[in-house]
Amino acid sequence: MTLGRVIRSFAAPANTGVNLAWDGRALWLTDIGTDRIYQIDPMTGRAIRSFAWAAGNGYGLTWDGRTLWISDYTTDRIYQVEPWGGQILRSFASPSGNGYSLASDGRYLWFTDNNTDLLSQIDPVTGRVVRSFATPAGFGAGLAWDGRTLWQSDIGSKLIYQVDPVTGRTLRSFAWATAGGYGLAWDGRTLWLNDLGAKRIYQIEVE
Repeated sequence: MTLGRVIRSFAAPANTGVNLAWDGRALWLTDIGTDRIYQIDPMTGRAIRSFAWAAGNGYGLTWDGRTLWISDYTTDRIYQVEPWGGQILRSFASPSGNGYSLASDGRYLWFTDNNTDLLSQIDPVTGRVVRSFATPAGFGAGLAWDGRTLWQSDIGSKLIYQVDPVTGRTLRSFAWATAGGYGLAWDGRTLWLNDLGAKRIYQIEVE
């Protein structure tokens, strides 16, 4: 396998999609233009369903095995959301403003803050920051958990980094051709990346 090789791609269901999540069978996409959250068939690219996001600008998105979590850039809060209708179950203040991306490792949330350039581990029960370390570069936009490590896309450096969650050390990286690589999701075997500029979602080989 070749690190960073595009396996396939399809058009995003809306033109201003940012972050991605994977629920075990389908992708989810936040779109800041339509203010909707889309569930997407990964085989066809077709939108299965969507719901309105009224809180503000939903950027970060992740799946914890049961529910969605959304970090909102306008309200500076992190929301736990029921995925089938979009009901907000609860929320807490994000560590600071300018939060672009979220990931879940099954126990903790991970949050990228582009004001402080920190990647933070958050207790989803209390909202407390457990620990933080510096992001690999200055503009982390997408975040995913692969079961052992984190992956972060950076739209400033145009690189996608694999990061050790204990030390914060960059394990490896590969280039992305544009500065539109926002959302990342892990499906158990490959990465998915949403490119805001290209308005396409890409399946990418990393192992």
